[in-house]
Amino acid sequence: MNQNAVLKEKANWHPVWTIRKYANDEAFAQDKPFEVSRIDGNLLLNEGIGALLDLLCGLGSPTAFSNANARIGVGDSSTAAAATQTGLQATTNKVYKGMEATYPSRSNQTVTFRAVFGSAEANFSWNEFTVVNGANDDAVNLNRLVSAQGTKASGQTWTVDVAITLS
Repeated sequence: MNQNAVLKEKANWHPVWTIRKYANDEAFAQDKPFEVSRIDGNLLLNEGIGALLDLLCGLGSPTAFSNANARIGVGDSSTAAAATQTGLQATTNKVYKGMEATYPSRSNQTVTFRAVFGSAEANFSWNEFTVVNGANDDAVNLNRLVSAQGTKASGQTWTVDVAITLS
């Protein structure tokens, strides 16, 4: 091997967020959303990267992003994402919702998180999103997405999926 040759490897982190908006419980039960948004990308947060590496190496006792612990958070802040943030930036309008029964799930190199926000939950402007391994910003936030998705009204059910593929 040429001593001057440099081997470069990189990992690709490709998240796709899907937000489904249902007018009411009946539309949700029938899986008939009035709007579906798909957003590519987000920012990995430093604390999330640290937790992933600790979990990979079995260091300390980090909390896994499992069905029992993981939540998707939504908030109304439009503050730009920065790697040093430790969660949602909204001061009051933010909600963390636990995973649906079979989530997170993994297929090949993709893990998918899913939460359902019912008719009385998170009724405010949806501008920011995160995956966290606990009940609130005190836990470790994996990532943060800033994307204006409109205002969820009382009576509506909205779902959030994030499928993260590593390659």
